[in-house]
Amino acid sequence: MALTPMMQQYLEIKEKCKDSILFFRLGDFYEMFFEDAKTASRELELVLTGRDCGLEERAPMCGIPYHSADSYISRLISKGYKIAICEQLEDPSQAKGIVKRDIIKIVTPGTYTDPSFLDENKNNYIMSFYVENNHVGICFCDISTGEFYGTDHTFSENIIIDEISKYNPSEVLILEDSNDEIIESIRNRFNVVFTKVDKDYFEDENLLENQFEDFIKDNYDVSLIKVSNCLLKYIFQTQKTSLSNINRFQYYSIVDFLSIDINSKRNLELTETLRDKSKKGSLLWVLDKTSTAMGGRQIRKWLEQPLINREKIEGRLNSVEELLNNISLHEDIKVALKDIYDIERIVGKISSKNVNAKELISLKNSLEKIPGIKKLLMNFNTPLLKSMWENLDELYDIYDLLERAINNSPSLSLKEGNIIKDAYDEEVDSLRKAKAHGKEWIAQLENKEREITGIKSLKVGYNKVFGYYIEVTKTNLASVPEDRYIRKQTLANCERYITPELKEMEDKILHAEDKLISLEYNLFVIIRDNIEKEVERMKKSAHIIATIDCLSSLATVALENNYYKPIINDGDEIKIVEGRHPVIEKMIPIGAFVSNDTVINTKDDSLILITGPNMAGKSTYMRQVALITIMAQVGSFVPAKEAKISLCDKIFTRIGASDDLASGKSTFMVEMWEVSNILNNATNKSLILLDEVGRGTSTFDGLSIAWAVIEYICKNANLKCKTLFATHYHELTQLEGKVTGVKNYSVSVKEVGKEIVFLRKIIRGGADQSYGIEVAKLAGLPEDVINRAKDILSSIEKDKSMDLKIENIDKVNVSKENVSKENVSKENVNSKDLNSKDIYINDAHSKDIRNEDGSKEVALDSIQLDFTHIQKDNLIKEIVSMDIMNITPMEGFNKLYELIKKAKSI
Repeated sequence: MALTPMMQQYLEIKEKCKDSILFFRLGDFYEMFFEDAKTASRELELVLTGRDCGLEERAPMCGIPYHSADSYISRLISKGYKIAICEQLEDPSQAKGIVKRDIIKIVTPGTYTDPSFLDENKNNYIMSFYVENNHVGICFCDISTGEFYGTDHTFSENIIIDEISKYNPSEVLILEDSNDEIIESIRNRFNVVFTKVDKDYFEDENLLENQFEDFIKDNYDVSLIKVSNCLLKYIFQTQKTSLSNINRFQYYSIVDFLSIDINSKRNLELTETLRDKSKKGSLLWVLDKTSTAMGGRQIRKWLEQPLINREKIEGRLNSVEELLNNISLHEDIKVALKDIYDIERIVGKISSKNVNAKELISLKNSLEKIPGIKKLLMNFNTPLLKSMWENLDELYDIYDLLERAINNSPSLSLKEGNIIKDAYDEEVDSLRKAKAHGKEWIAQLENKEREITGIKSLKVGYNKVFGYYIEVTKTNLASVPEDRYIRKQTLANCERYITPELKEMEDKILHAEDKLISLEYNLFVIIRDNIEKEVERMKKSAHIIATIDCLSSLATVALENNYYKPIINDGDEIKIVEGRHPVIEKMIPIGAFVSNDTVINTKDDSLILITGPNMAGKSTYMRQVALITIMAQVGSFVPAKEAKISLCDKIFTRIGASDDLASGKSTFMVEMWEVSNILNNATNKSLILLDEVGRGTSTFDGLSIAWAVIEYICKNANLKCKTLFATHYHELTQLEGKVTGVKNYSVSVKEVGKEIVFLRKIIRGGADQSYGIEVAKLAGLPEDVINRAKDILSSIEKDKSMDLKIENIDKVNVSKENVSKENVSKENVNSKDLNSKDIYINDAHSKDIRNEDGSKEVALDSIQLDFTHIQKDNLIKEIVSMDIMNITPMEGFNKLYELIKKAKSI
């Protein structure tokens, strides 16, 4: 059996889009067949039916009305599917044989442009990357706004991950044989759809020179040229149009912005919270008071890429300050901005030929506000605001065209007429008069025929299938004048007729209506194409409006929250007086947040070591320093009484416990990986936040790692950067005075009876205890557990007090016969005990050893005793005492590792 001609056509078109669900236009429906039908019926909850296709079994089929396809497309896109739209290319009534059909567009997650279903405050980027000669080219494009960005850098997986975290693309194009490890790394971190393309996409076809003005490919690395070519070619092949709004290639260098890696961005909750990925509770939530969708997207970009250029930062800060000092003018600007629609995305729809008349009216209403904004900007003097006033194109010619041509309340569909205004086109006016005259005549015809026939219930009606008709109920058929009435349709309760006069008028009306609809559509296309010629002008004005909106937002936030204008410097010190956490202070009662000072530099105060109990505010304090620094480099005022901020090139954080079990990495492994990344990539211009380094392993291992990390940061001449280091290891407080740059701070705690109160104030000096049991009590642990924990702690501390009291010492000779681990103390070690044998003793609080006559013999912090034989005896006892029948295999492995480690140390 052979397939039917229509099904053959379907399969031929389906072959062009194997990775997409094919929406095949049949009349008023998009139909899906075979596997596509099964997928769509499952994902869209549609009834799966069947259709005869020429084979023994019916083809699985489901469908949707074409006029409501957008909502179904949106649902499929959100699930990561691609949709190929196949339309009828000719009028079925005029077609000979099978109607011509073909794909007019392929909609993918990264090329979806419908504003009704996109988040207006987020860009929808599609991205690609390409590696060649240890160099990676990366580019991003938002088709809906026309933005096209590209960069290149020495290859590393981290670079790709961090750039993806900035732009958050919904689709990534990759070479067919791309590195699977990188793909998995991206997939594990981001919700993206991967599209594999063959190497031909990356070959240079002069697409870039043809698409972008003033593009010179010799200025860019070959990896960037190839990846940009790939992305542009993919866009053309899916959208089936050149997209004139994508007309500017914007190269950026990664080092031109404050670098915040993906882990730090998440830890600091810049654009979304760690807990539920929501905007509320993030820094963006605090700073985004924009009035337009364009401004909302822009301020997100500012936050994702803070500046490192002092002049540009101060330009923003000075503009925010001037807006604050001119409250009345600022309020007028905010009022005008609220009436501006998303010009960028309307321009994108004009470019893709998808704009409708209502959207052009939204554009017109937006352009109407620009002259007023320009007039307000004339009153400002800061260079940035003044330049925006000078460069803001009022686009009056476009506004005038739309005001003259497009109805203020046009039809949504371009094929229904009612688009063009009266007096814009003479032929349109003439056809409208003919149409209106005909309808008036028909309205009068009903009364006239009722009088002539005496049939009071007679009606004149219209439908698209039968045209105009006279309807008479069956009870009145005897009164029908058969010499004039010609039967047209018989229904259950009535007959429908037409007269020669009505037929003639019907031809005039329908001819005028069809011609009018066609004429209005053609005029609309001409108007749209003329406006499209001014895409670049509209994009520039839209960008200026977005920038004004962002500055206005920052001024509003500063006024509402009592922020201070930071002083930006090129030195090495960050000084914050009464700093506050911008998010937390918004989520607790007014005035409840405890402010704190910070002084940190790359000299004597380079590493602030913060001790104190959990829940006391160490992490909040560290985060607020980083957030204030980021806000300052964005160009925002900051939550502080005073702030002097030295420019940072990178911010790193290691805060919070997390794991990556899917990649086989434990919490501690992830922690060490993050610390490694920081130490290998930070510079002396960076700001580092480290919280509880080493806590994921044993106490002594963790302490050793934390100690070594501090020394590495402070002693490495190429690093020695500003660092905030929170820890529970009180032993680290000894480093102040021994390691240059380390300064001890702690969170103050007040003990009231048996209770503790966290004062959340950072004070000079280290904490002497962790208050862990008290924190557990606050968390609600049962009283029995709390009391038992106190007993255990007391016992441990007592045992610890019986230990040796001498630490960090060099060699001194002591008689092995007179000294054992149990009896060595400050009192019984004297000059008579010293001989050629070495014994090691440690005590941080040692004093001088003196002879019996009181003369000074040697300092205890330089004694060394040898306990090798004792250690061997203790190791043998420990092995003998092991109950190997009552431990798990894993416990056995761990114990064996521990014993081997001890044996090697003897």
